[in-house]
This record gives sequence, structure tokens and C-alpha cells, in this order.
Amino acid sequence: MSTDKKKTAKTALPARIADNKKALFNYHIEERFEAGMVLEGWEVKALREGKVQLTDGYVVIKSGELFLIGCQINPLNTASTHVRPDSVRTKKLLLHKEEIRRLVGKVEQKGHTLVPLNLHWKNGKVKVEIALAKGKAEHDKRDTIKDREGKREVERAMKQRSR
Repeated sequence: MSTDKKKTAKTALPARIADNKKALFNYHIEERFEAGMVLEGWEVKALREGKVQLTDGYVVIKSGELFLIGCQINPLNTASTHVRPDSVRTKKLLLHKEEIRRLVGKVEQKGHTLVPLNLHWKNGKVKVEIALAKGKAEHDKRDTIKDREGKREVERAMKQRSR
């Protein structure tokens, strides 16, 4: 019976912690990478509660290392008194050196950037999915909106027809 409790406790964590929906709207995604994050204890506890915002986040490369800037993790009210939580602390990302070298070359190309797509749990560790992306032009964003609204109309028509 105790093994059943352990299984449910492990599966209780949602796979996705947070998504950056604006990234898919503002950028053409070319390549995706999964990176680890260096976090403090209070940040992990806050992530379990879903107190994170990725929309303003971006990734920079400094001296051969990746850093996530602008990702806001709000501390819980029950945070320890001896810890001074900084909600917009720059977080180091962990990626293989060969992947970082390849990213450096691609980011230096005009119009390319690195954006975080989502935070998720993998084997009890927090991972961030980052993407090599190129900014969309205004007309591309309008096309995206038009396609989304067209899909909604089709779904509504199908729902009406099935009634």
C-alpha cells in the first residue's frame, strides 16, 4: 500500500510548469533545445506552486555560458526569513559545450535570438525548453491571427453541425 502512495506522489507533479505563449506568436521557431537550470531552494518550491512568468524572458550568451534573464519566479509567503528572495534573478542554464558553441554561431546571425518556450519537470529536475528563433514581421503575426480565427470558426461550425 505504501508503494501506491509513492507512485501517486511522483505523478502528482504536473509535467508543464509554465508556457511562453507569446514566444510562439512573436517568433518563427527554428530549433528547440532542452537545458537544465541552476535554482535556489525557494525557487523550486515556488515552481511547484506555479508561481512563475516566462513572457518577458530571454536567453543571453556571456563568456560561453547561457543565462535566462527576465523570468520571474515569485517567492512564496512562507519563504524562510534568512533568505532574501530576488524574483527576477538571472538564472544560469546548463547545456553541453558543443550545443552552446553551435548556438553562438547561429545567434550572431542577423535576426536570430534565444527565447524560453516552457518550464517543465523531467526526472524530478526543472528543465527549460529554449528555442533558436527569428522575429516575425507584422504581416506574419496577422496571418497567425487569421489562421487561429479560421480554426475557431471551423470548430464552431462542426460543433453546431453535430448538435
